[in-house]
Amino acid sequence: MKILHTSDWHIGRTLYGRKRYEEFEGFLIWLAETIQKNSIDVLVVAGDVFDTSAPSNRAQELYYRFLCRVAASSCRHVVVVAGNHDSPSFLNAPRELLKALDVHVVGSMSTSPEDDVLVLCDEQDAPELIVCAVPYLRDRDIRVAEAGESVEDKERKLMDGIRTHYAAVATLAEQKREELGVDIPIVATGHLFTAGGQTIDGDGVRDLYVGSLAHVTAGIFPASFDYVALGHLHVPQKVNGSETIRYSGSPLPMGFGEAKQQKSVCQVVFDQAQGHSKTESVQLIDVPVFQKLERIKGDWDGISRRILDLSIMDSPNGSGVWLEVIYEGEEVIGDLRERLESAISDTQVEILRIKNNRVIDRVLGRIHEEETLDDLNVNDVFERCLAVHCVPEDQRPELLRAYQETVSSLYEDDVKAE
Repeated sequence: MKILHTSDWHIGRTLYGRKRYEEFEGFLIWLAETIQKNSIDVLVVAGDVFDTSAPSNRAQELYYRFLCRVAASSCRHVVVVAGNHDSPSFLNAPRELLKALDVHVVGSMSTSPEDDVLVLCDEQDAPELIVCAVPYLRDRDIRVAEAGESVEDKERKLMDGIRTHYAAVATLAEQKREELGVDIPIVATGHLFTAGGQTIDGDGVRDLYVGSLAHVTAGIFPASFDYVALGHLHVPQKVNGSETIRYSGSPLPMGFGEAKQQKSVCQVVFDQAQGHSKTESVQLIDVPVFQKLERIKGDWDGISRRILDLSIMDSPNGSGVWLEVIYEGEEVIGDLRERLESAISDTQVEILRIKNNRVIDRVLGRIHEEETLDDLNVNDVFERCLAVHCVPEDQRPELLRAYQETVSSLYEDDVKAE
């Protein structure tokens, strides 16, 4: 049996104002073709299907068209869980209809863990796989807030809540397997941040929880899981070196920091041997580039040479190249944008972002490197406000934690829920 693990599609995400629907469509067409070509039996999507909780009509169209295409293929089941960017109620709304297409959607943690433990069957209606479909676990789902509790208490409750939920679904999955009397694999999903997880600057990954941010360890996943399909981190990676606990990573680069990263999806193969033992292999399948991105850094000569090289190179689908230019030369260039516009004229090169570090450092004389508000995250802005208003240093940590909790609660509000 073959399982394909992917996550973090972020359909609808823009890049410095540019819409990317053609890229998302190209990926989903490629994914459907890969499923058919590799005879995939089960597709697992580990969260962040959409980039926002209120996706556009076009984003929804791409999602549902893909599900219909996969439902008509040799793939027997699709399992979709919500990520922190998704609206649980929006994903759940058509779940009963999608179930008729063997598309199983879990938008939020159920009050009964048994609802999230799926037994999937083959063409002969024989059980072939158990999936513990765990979505992004929201703070309010796994922790009861109490007045006067410390930050350490909150962190401990978060970790205990995550651990308890995975233990509960694992126990139920083992019970179901025992009742069925067949030694079938158990796969779990998750959308969270693991300790030591690798991220890239500008990838859009935001911390899920306040404090320790609930960076869980591999030990939180019970040993009965034969494979753990994770989402949230955009860099494809193993957790604590484990072959069977993995992030598939995002299929498209979410920012210029990911431009040189090879994107992939994970193919997991389970072989039944003598009816009881099972071995598995995990193979990464490279995702093609649907829109070339590149970050150019250096002095003017280096930047202009690279633009010239790119202007004569072929690009995927004839779509040209999108650039981020960071000028770091010694010379102060006040007309950098005009020079760059001239350099890319009559080419398929398009510059989405320009950062002139030399002007920032020498002309503006700012303490910080950031040129625009786009370069700051919400925590940076709040910390600047504390500094501007001369808030005493000893008061800032607690104020920052309270601010982070407020922002986190805003992110977790389900705008589609009544």
